[in-house]
Amino acid sequence: MTDFETKCYGMSEADIRDQYMNSITAKFSGLEMVVMGIMSDCQEMLAMGAGPRAVEHVRKQMNVAKFILSEMMESKESV
Repeated sequence: MTDFETKCYGMSEADIRDQYMNSITAKFSGLEMVVMGIMSDCQEMLAMGAGPRAVEHVRKQMNVAKFILSEMMESKESV
């Protein structure tokens, strides 16, 4: 895992692909539903009065969602 990946996502891009983009939710409901799930989790954490650690986790999860969206956009461009 690169320093960028650690600071931006808290995991490697390969892990994002494995854990999120190749998940059962992605296979049965699509990547859009994966992104919506990540964003819903972030909303819930913020609604619960997130402390500093939770805010950092939310920031990284939002970056994961953006990474997935960018991968989706890139795959549409290559078609």
